[in-house]
Amino acid sequence: MRIMGMDFGSVTVGVAISDPLELTAQGIETIRYVEHKKNLLFERLQELIKQYEVDSIVVGLPMDLVGTETARAQASRGFAKSTRRKFHLPVDMWDERLTTAAAERILIDADLSRKKRKKVIDKEAAVLILQSYLDKKRMEKKRDE
Repeated sequence: MRIMGMDFGSVTVGVAISDPLELTAQGIETIRYVEHKKNLLFERLQELIKQYEVDSIVVGLPMDLVGTETARAQASRGFAKSTRRKFHLPVDMWDERLTTAAAERILIDADLSRKKRKKVIDKEAAVLILQSYLDKKRMEKKRDE
């Protein structure tokens, strides 16, 4: 069992995958797409879902600092709905507040150039989204035991 995490943007989707025990998230790739050719995006996601034997998906939900959805949230919700329909997998939305800023700090601390950061920031944001989801899931499981 693995979970796929995604940071959905207007031109890229960052993708991360959990390990089989659902303890850690690893960045896989950043997929560039064109709005009117989303079928290519979904084809690549299908390949990754099959390759990693994904059984559920988490999509980042853009929120502002006070916890209300941003204008980008509707696009993310639409993407999650399309993803659920295309792949017949459960899709959860997860608060992605500050993940891009945190990803940027991590990449700056790793001394990546601005050009290199731009190529991987969405993938790193997907890792942060998925890892926080996994951590919360693990905490809830412990609490219920």
